Amino acid sequence: MLALSDQASHHVRLVASKEGVELTIDEGYVKYVSLWTPGDATHILAARDLDHWRRPLFEAGLIGEYEDLGIGYGNISVRRGSGNLFLISGTQTGHLSTTNEQHYSLVTDCDIRNSIVRCSGPIQASSEAMTHGAIYALGDAIGAVVHVHSVELWQRHIHKLPTTDPDVAYGTPDMARELDRLYRQAGFKDAGVAVLAGHDEGLISFGTTLEQAATRILRLAGETG
Repeated sequence: MLALSDQASHHVRLVASKEGVELTIDEGYVKYVSLWTPGDATHILAARDLDHWRRPLFEAGLIGEYEDLGIGYGNISVRRGSGNLFLISGTQTGHLSTTNEQHYSLVTDCDIRNSIVRCSGPIQASSEAMTHGAIYALGDAIGAVVHVHSVELWQRHIHKLPTTDPDVAYGTPDMARELDRLYRQAGFKDAGVAVLAGHDEGLISFGTTLEQAATRILRLAGETG
């Protein structure tokens, strides 16, 4: 099966999947192999909480779809349990104003060294699952991650908030290592928000809770507005 999907206008990916195996490519850069096990929705209450905080982000245009391209952008996740399992919005859900448990995937493993993501549920995990997993690996206190797009926020805060190397592609193992550098050396741990210089319009936040992760972004949007 061949399909075209992604989260940004400049990062179209070609997906070639067979028997649940998906090779994710970003402008010629192989991002990671995604192993998806289709199944029933789980963590229903967590999915409802994700939708609750996704809605204001969608209404603010921070999660959505580039209508001329039919490509979604932005994603949201929450940690499940004491390990690195997390529930994340599924691929091609950016256009939805509301979501339910059918629109989220449980990521069970992010093997950054070997570039493999494993997930299960009614939908394939967002193509940005590797980056979410890398942030959860930074510390057990991190409970939620939000990735958004905003040209205004991106332009206003690039190199003012912690900012990734522009040569590092979002959603890749290299980005996982770059976020670790920002967290330990460049203030990302305290700010809770970073600008993705190599991912036009992209910002990412984390928090101990979904509320904190989402509010960090929404406050920036309020300052811009």
